Amino acid sequence: MIQIKRRTIATLLCCCSALFSAATVYASNDLPELGTVAGSTLSIDQENEIGGIYMRLMRSQLPLVTDPVLTEYLDDIGHRIVAYADNVKTPFQFFLVNNNTINAFAFFGGHVGVHSALFLYADNESELASVLAHEIAHVTQRHLARSIEAQRKNTPATVAGVLGSIILAMAAPEAGIAALQSTLALGQQAQINYTRSNEQEADRIGMRSMVAAGFDANAVPSFFGKMAAQYRFATKPPAMLLTHPLPESRIADSRNRAARYPPRRVDDSLLFRLAKARVQVRYSDYSADRAIDIFTKQLASIDQRFRAAAEYGLVLAYLKQDNLTDAKPLISKLLNQDPQNLFYLDSYADVMLASGQHQLAIDALQAARKNRPNNAVIEINLANSYLEQGQIEQAQRLLEQLQILQPQNSTVLSLLSTVYRRLELNAQRYLTQAELLALRANYELAIDQLQHAYRLSRQEPLQLARIDARIKQMRLAQQQLQQFK
Repeated sequence: MIQIKRRTIATLLCCCSALFSAATVYASNDLPELGTVAGSTLSIDQENEIGGIYMRLMRSQLPLVTDPVLTEYLDDIGHRIVAYADNVKTPFQFFLVNNNTINAFAFFGGHVGVHSALFLYADNESELASVLAHEIAHVTQRHLARSIEAQRKNTPATVAGVLGSIILAMAAPEAGIAALQSTLALGQQAQINYTRSNEQEADRIGMRSMVAAGFDANAVPSFFGKMAAQYRFATKPPAMLLTHPLPESRIADSRNRAARYPPRRVDDSLLFRLAKARVQVRYSDYSADRAIDIFTKQLASIDQRFRAAAEYGLVLAYLKQDNLTDAKPLISKLLNQDPQNLFYLDSYADVMLASGQHQLAIDALQAARKNRPNNAVIEINLANSYLEQGQIEQAQRLLEQLQILQPQNSTVLSLLSTVYRRLELNAQRYLTQAELLALRANYELAIDQLQHAYRLSRQEPLQLARIDARIKQMRLAQQQLQQFK
């Protein structure tokens, strides 16, 4: 794997987080927008290209969660907000980082990352949506590009030089901010003033988008207030407060702004409760026994609308401790109540495969597939069920079709690699491995895999031409990567 220098990681992981540090918010909903300028420094196409490079580097450096169910849920929430956002110039990609610190960040090309701890900390879906909306606003208002443009007016640094200084703060935000200020030699007050305006704009525009998408504006001051109260006396606040500080004026202004929206009831979401339970069991430090204790107590006290979420948490905890006896009847009951629920379908397949009842998993997934064709959660689980049952050709057909729709889905590529290995289709396996490595910016090994595939494709001129073209593309990408090292 390509060894990325620490300075690159310092640069890579900061993105908008380090740039959007100090924050105060004006109370007015009618502030003039700063606009979406920054065109003189970077074009939208350049931002998308740089964002793609950063995303590949992140896959190589961060513990990204590739869970298809959580990915789809987060994507659905994010795109509900994007549908009501202004100045959307790029596609959006939402992803989850397995990290127990509270943080979220956004960077070039519509990439928005969320730490898994946010699911543990948020009490409802609107609070989660408030964080996503804020980061979406950073992207639509092009705050990162505008920050670079402003910085270039104060320093002779080139765009490449500035980009090479923008990225550590997701892992160590305080180091990222210090490195950024030191490298750019900017006056501290000028940097704070500029980032305050970014935070003000993201708070205001984000709230407007999330309310239009059907979420509760009061979730913003609620989430702010909880964070401020919990970490007011902490010697080491979470990354999110280092990159998005919460002075009292910001909390008060968010409360005043939320009060200007017409009051309405926003019901909490069962899907959010299911996602939270999944994170608690699979992506936190909860033991199976602790999770069972938590969800058992919830069954006695929780709102009956969300009883299913507690039962779902128990299923995951039972599965974690290989207790199929208790897991099977509970997940079967939940799936019978809601046969199209992706959380239930995914876990039902897991339980049935673990108990050797492959056909039951296949039957449930095939039935759901009729109503939701090409859904990644269903297709991946069905392909995996076929694979476990030994129906490898069926798995191959499903995965190859899904790869066309989602060429950067690492779960699909990993399963395809297993399929090709079992079918002894070695050239295809090498090609798939190359794409997996390229997703993590490991172009050197990816090209090596392509060369193996090339040697096995001597009798197929068309495939040889495609491999040759892909090798050239990866070498070019490898050259582009060097400027960030």
